Amino acid sequence: MENATVISERFTSADLAQMPEDGNRYEIIAGELYVSRQPKFEHQYTCNQLQYFLTQWNEQAGSGVVLPAPGVIFAEDDEVAPDVIWITRGRLKESVDKAGHLHAAPELVIEVLSPGRANEFRDREAKLDLYSRRGVEEYWIVSFMQRFVEVYRREGGVLRLVSTLRDSNTLESPLLPGFSCQVSGLFFH
Repeated sequence: MENATVISERFTSADLAQMPEDGNRYEIIAGELYVSRQPKFEHQYTCNQLQYFLTQWNEQAGSGVVLPAPGVIFAEDDEVAPDVIWITRGRLKESVDKAGHLHAAPELVIEVLSPGRANEFRDREAKLDLYSRRGVEEYWIVSFMQRFVEVYRREGGVLRLVSTLRDSNTLESPLLPGFSCQVSGLFFH
């Protein structure tokens, strides 16, 4: 998201319900409120491409669901909206409440970086820590600005950077058997 700011008092899901419908995205990580503006064209293009390639693979595999920007409520003070997720059907069934909110970690979470130091801190540090603590198996941080994908995998109980892929590389994952896409295909030319 563009121009994220952090508000310093402790927030909960109840506070999020009171936020205005003003086009901003509101997320809470460890009780801190992150406010970001609507993303720019390149951000959304990259999200769309990720969703497209994952959906193509998933239609063949049939083992999960690809969702753009779902709300994930881990706890009262950890409520986020990742850019794209993939979650197995079994985990999805167990984690959705009556209101349709997810309450468990998806297997794969993807965040597309937006310009700005606060945005980068949120995705590279706050969300990396959150997803690591909450059991996400794989986390991709994608930059349309610098044209790379950083792949973090769960090793020894935490998410660790295992590779940084550039335009000429192919993105694959043991979490998604048979999935592959050229990294350059994720970005607007």
